[in-house]
Amino acid sequence: MAETFIAGEWLAGTPTLAVHSPYSGEIVDHVPLADLDDVERALAAAVEGARQMAALPAHERSAMLERAAALIERDAAQLAGIITAEQGKHTTEARAEASRIAGIVRLCAEEARRLSGEVLPMDAAPVGVGRLGYTRPEPTGVVVAISPFNYPAILVAHKIGPALAAGNAVVLKPAAATPLTALFLVERLVRGGLPPLALQCVIGPGATVGQALVADARVRKISFTGSYAVGDAIARAAGVKRITCELGSNAAMVVFADADLERAAGAAAFSGFTNAGQNCVSTQRVLVEAPAEQRFLELLGERIDSLSPGDPADPRTDLAPVIDEREAARVVGWIGEAREAGARVLRGGERDGAVVAPALIARPPADARVWRDELFGPAVAVRAFDRDEEALAGANDTRYGLATSVMTRDLDRALRFAGGLRSGMVNVNPPNGSTWRADFMPWGGVADSGFGKEGVRYAVRDMTEDKLVVIHPGDAA
Repeated sequence: MAETFIAGEWLAGTPTLAVHSPYSGEIVDHVPLADLDDVERALAAAVEGARQMAALPAHERSAMLERAAALIERDAAQLAGIITAEQGKHTTEARAEASRIAGIVRLCAEEARRLSGEVLPMDAAPVGVGRLGYTRPEPTGVVVAISPFNYPAILVAHKIGPALAAGNAVVLKPAAATPLTALFLVERLVRGGLPPLALQCVIGPGATVGQALVADARVRKISFTGSYAVGDAIARAAGVKRITCELGSNAAMVVFADADLERAAGAAAFSGFTNAGQNCVSTQRVLVEAPAEQRFLELLGERIDSLSPGDPADPRTDLAPVIDEREAARVVGWIGEAREAGARVLRGGERDGAVVAPALIARPPADARVWRDELFGPAVAVRAFDRDEEALAGANDTRYGLATSVMTRDLDRALRFAGGLRSGMVNVNPPNGSTWRADFMPWGGVADSGFGKEGVRYAVRDMTEDKLVVIHPGDAA
């Protein structure tokens, strides 16, 4: 049985949570299930851990993260195997995720050394003449990090790493479906030389463990990635705290007739079906200019036909299961609803256990859930448009606003859409659709996609608070 880490100790115990393979349903391992006493112990330890971290100079925090990155890099193959076993990501994608983690942690190590304030132009006001004013960033204290299942290593690293780089202590609550990946990372960070109480990991349901964590007055900062409904509940429970919420999405791609349609179809396929579509920036909706609609559908259909769903541990597989059979049934149900409402399902839409056959849906009604809401499954829906204004309005016709992409050779049109799209991120002619990401970039959305930014430098800054210092000369009035 795996152990969790609280108050500087690796702990086993009961009750336990069974971790299942999404593909086979078999039990991968068991982890201790936290209760409210564990939450209290973790928070009390984190308060002391925050004091320990705040006392560490930047170069020591950086060196600690560098050591952890080396350990993660050395064991990246093991990490990939854990991701495949508990999350169901096929081997190629799991290796790709695992290979990024050491780099994310090294970015955090770099930012620990770069963190700085600014000197203020005190003579900008008459009262400030002769005085020296500057700001210095200081850690917020205790950070609660709540991570989802879909990228169980990347999204844990993007929360824990910046928090530690900024000098905070962290209480991590990973997704119940993927705790083993989180524990792998916690173990390497601890071995990297963290102060004993700087990092806690509690595993349990959001309704009890999560609620107790976010509502506690000792917590100063919350970083959450997940659904809008849970983000809304966290914001209501948290009270006066700093919160970063990266919530749902319904990413659109606009494809113009002048675009490289081969590239556009490849980008839509990669983004729509990577990680079985369980990606907050997965391309779910495609608005394609009417003259290019038929050719685009043909090209996208050919890419879907080349996919091989199945056992994620089989190297020949390139489409993994969704996280469990309940989610698979929901995805298939939404596709069926669109069909009954008049859409043409050109490919897929069936399931075998948790494996959903990749779907291509043509012209669903605008009020169909596959078009309107966040699907989080392997399906791409396509509708045609005639005018630029229609495409812009259609792409913006969503309560979400995380990521969009535009495929066109017309630079003026690309710039116009980049300015007009209501979205936190816009990619023009990306090879991988809205899924493209570099880990240093600011990452976050608008509207119901949440608020705040991830991306290492931006997250580090958001996990500090500026202290103002003003030095007055002895003869100052």
